[in-house]
Amino acid sequence: MTTLYVLMLIGGCLVALGVIAGLYSTRLGFSHLLVFLCVGMFAGVDGPLGLPFDDYRIAFGVGNVALAMILLDGGLRTSGATLRAGLLPASLLATVGVAVTSAFAGAAAMWALDLDWRHGLLLGAVISSTDAAAVFSQLGRARDALPQRLAATIEVESGLNDPMAVFLVLSLIALIKAPAGDDAGLLALFAHHAGWGTAIGLGSGLIAAEALKRLPLDERKQGLTALLLTAAGLVVFALAGLADGSAFVAVYLFGLVLAQRARRTVRSALAALDGYTWLAQAGLFLLLGLLVTPHDLLLAAGPALAVAAALMLIARPLAVVLCLAPLRFGWREQALVAAVGLRGAVPIVLAVYPVMAGIEGAYRFFDVAFVVVLSSLLLQGPALGWLARRLGLVQATPAAAEAAAARAATGPA
Repeated sequence: MTTLYVLMLIGGCLVALGVIAGLYSTRLGFSHLLVFLCVGMFAGVDGPLGLPFDDYRIAFGVGNVALAMILLDGGLRTSGATLRAGLLPASLLATVGVAVTSAFAGAAAMWALDLDWRHGLLLGAVISSTDAAAVFSQLGRARDALPQRLAATIEVESGLNDPMAVFLVLSLIALIKAPAGDDAGLLALFAHHAGWGTAIGLGSGLIAAEALKRLPLDERKQGLTALLLTAAGLVVFALAGLADGSAFVAVYLFGLVLAQRARRTVRSALAALDGYTWLAQAGLFLLLGLLVTPHDLLLAAGPALAVAAALMLIARPLAVVLCLAPLRFGWREQALVAAVGLRGAVPIVLAVYPVMAGIEGAYRFFDVAFVVVLSSLLLQGPALGWLARRLGLVQATPAAAEAAAARAATGPA
């Protein structure tokens, strides 16, 4: 029991410290997620507490559960209007865009880290997806004032691109581990993963939506509803994984279907569900911060920063232009979408996959992914709200318009 009490004491203090520090860091434009990472590093092997933690299996398990909850929450919060407005551009960014980003980031990794093309592309795939939680926490109030199609594209892309990144990572791991000359079957693997993930996600969503309508749930039972939705999402995630489908596709589509077909029940639970999602994110980032070894990051800093620069300045902007220019997005909108390609938990969790698969030199991937995420949150994140206003994309909201009219009517104070 003493060990349990000590773990509870340390865990509770770290989460509380992360929350309190995050409340102040957001005033400077820094994400809560960055704070939780730093708190984990503070408690880790090179920090003052010196807690040793190097169990990639625990990080892998916790990471997948946390990502399942984050994607479920994203799907449940996506309205039908948002989905219709942003589905086409977001789908292009989540497929073609992720592939283009992976290719160019992988080329930079080959040059900076002296990797062969397969390992370079694997690292490119690891860092290819954006993070919805990081993006929207950084945009803040500017998110609600963006044009509908632009905001919808950013929101839906952040939920859709994680499954594509997971598929690329798993495919490249299979390619690296396959016998020489046995490179076939990747297209069939993609079809299998996407097909089963889509079928299980949509089918489970339709069944669950009908079941929710028949259960005696109301606004007074929002805690129980949130718990039920979370349990159902984890069941769908597990079923898709057991069927060798894309669990990430399945749980996101499950949330999307429920949001459209059981809207009243879902809305009543979102406030309680938000607490579960924050707990998952906080635990995940603290654990990832504990897992990293800062002195190893310093050794990898030069090449990792080169990869991060190529990702932010070349790979992501090029992917955005290729996907959005044909859809008549203006250059200002393309510039903002390119800038909001923030990296968060997904690249760090995906960097654990090659380690678990026994890929040679995969520990370097984790360090590089960590530096890329830190660079993204430190350099890109604080400037997003300012950039949206500078580009003239922040529209006056009804509340702001009413306040301006009132000031005009009463004159200067």
